[in-house]
Amino acid sequence: RGASFGYNTLVSDMRSLAIMAKTGYPIIYDATHSVQQPGSSGDKSGGDRAFAPILARAAVAVGVAGVFMETHQDPDNAPSDGPNMIYLNELENIIEMLIEFDSIAKKHPINLD
Repeated sequence: RGASFGYNTLVSDMRSLAIMAKTGYPIIYDATHSVQQPGSSGDKSGGDRAFAPILARAAVAVGVAGVFMETHQDPDNAPSDGPNMIYLNELENIIEMLIEFDSIAKKHPINLD
């Protein structure tokens, strides 16, 4: 999910994905929880779903094996994590875009050795 940066902001350091990949295990990036803003909405976490596809693109470009994204038909009325969730009707386009980025990333893998 990332580290805290100031109040209510998480930071996803894409370097850590490449470092974890050196273990040889598949890395799954959690795009929607990475845009959480803990405590920013009083008694629940806030977030900014607009950044989830952007961070997912970056993670795929680094070479992750998969991306986790929470979805909902009506995120603003979801019982939890609504501000982070992707609208279900937007998911297909996001996945198609990520598949395109994945094909490029696989042609040009990152090597830290």
